[in-house]
Amino acid sequence: MITTSQRAHLHDGIALLLFAIYGMQVCPFLDSLTPLQLFLPILLVFAGKSLARHYVTRYIERRPLAEQVRVQFKTDLGLFLIAGAVLASYNSIVYSFPLESTGKVMIGMLVLGFFIACDLALYREYTIAEQLRASQQSLPLSASHFPISRKFTLFASACAFAVVGVVFLVINKDLEWLIHTGDKIPLSTSQRYILTEIFFIVAAVMGYVLAIILGYSRNLKRFLSFQHEALSQVAEGSLDVHVPVASNDEFGHIAASTNATIAKLADRTQELHKTRDVSILGLATLAETRDNETGAHIIRTQHYVRALANQLKTEPAFAEQLTDEVIDLLYKSAPLHDVGKVGIPDAILLKPGKLTDDEFAIMKQHAQIGADALWKAEQQLGSNSFLRLAREISLTHHEKWDGSGYPQGLTGNDIPLAGRLMALADVYDALISKRVYKPAFSHDKAKSIILEGRGSHFDPAIVDAFLATEADFISIAKTYADTETTEEETSAPLQPA
Repeated sequence: MITTSQRAHLHDGIALLLFAIYGMQVCPFLDSLTPLQLFLPILLVFAGKSLARHYVTRYIERRPLAEQVRVQFKTDLGLFLIAGAVLASYNSIVYSFPLESTGKVMIGMLVLGFFIACDLALYREYTIAEQLRASQQSLPLSASHFPISRKFTLFASACAFAVVGVVFLVINKDLEWLIHTGDKIPLSTSQRYILTEIFFIVAAVMGYVLAIILGYSRNLKRFLSFQHEALSQVAEGSLDVHVPVASNDEFGHIAASTNATIAKLADRTQELHKTRDVSILGLATLAETRDNETGAHIIRTQHYVRALANQLKTEPAFAEQLTDEVIDLLYKSAPLHDVGKVGIPDAILLKPGKLTDDEFAIMKQHAQIGADALWKAEQQLGSNSFLRLAREISLTHHEKWDGSGYPQGLTGNDIPLAGRLMALADVYDALISKRVYKPAFSHDKAKSIILEGRGSHFDPAIVDAFLATEADFISIAKTYADTETTEEETSAPLQPA
């Protein structure tokens, strides 16, 4: 992308040629000069203007971003007016041109300066937008700004006056020319000459008008692109987005309003997530308080599940299913795996010895009780991915790969992935934790039991993921260890075999 200075120099080159041709077409006094007398002053004036622009550009770029577009327009228009005044004064002093010629020179420079200043201001606005997008910053907005409707009105009016004014000057000059030439030139030739002049002038003016329209369209497209990109990310669930506020007008205020809306949505979403997490933890803790297990169990198991899921994500067979969002939901849903235990009688749930067959049949109902409770919540509040995963985990974390689990006797991949992950995490933590009916096992013993269950109790792929994340399991067990003193085997170092 070229800089604003480079674009300005390109404009100066085009303007130099157009002004020279324009001057000869509308001013008989300039037309009376030799090419050297005509072009040399114009060339020197534009060279001086380009040199002045070098210092002016530095001044513009030192200004605050919010002021640069306005300063760019005023500066460029001012440079053209100064250049026109210098050129008109030179012609008046050196060649004694009358006020009529001076006025035409000033009009020509004013028209060119206005169009070029508009184009450069729009391009400056575009480069500022790109700069703000890269830096994730915004322009400060003020309550008073120049409305876009007024910009359109003024620009359309200026274009109309420019076209009519320049064409009037050309026609006026050509009428004088016809009076002086009389019958020396055939009427058809004069007609072709005049129409060619008018076409050239109108084409030049309309060329600049089109360039400005395209520049404004480019900036509008950029603004709409910023809005679209931000809102698309919001629609996908990402609220860490920002629309650059690149202009102090209606579009800038729309961008600022969009940012404020996204920020409020992010705050409310964060509060909702916090409320959800507190509710999950409360329910899970309530279930744990009625069990022989400690509160640390739900923390450890959710970390185990996340470690397994992150490892499985590296496998092509699971990469599409285990996105970052799904893994986060698994982590948040895991504590609800035993929420159904609140429906089991204390006499069975807290029994220190081995359960009878009838008691165990009742105990196995906790999976279905928890799933039913979550299903009722889905029906009343509406289903979402979190409730669906929580229900899957509650219902299927006691299912076994070979179909010998409960409550539905599912086999293989018919068991939801969330349940298969929770199955291994839950069993591992039960093995290394002290219970009223057993001492805590060492990591090595728990590992050997899990390996024995590969392909029967557990999904082989998840067992492989467990082996790959063995160090993580050991670290999690130590970090969130139960505070109560365990038997000697519990305090033994948890080291991989």
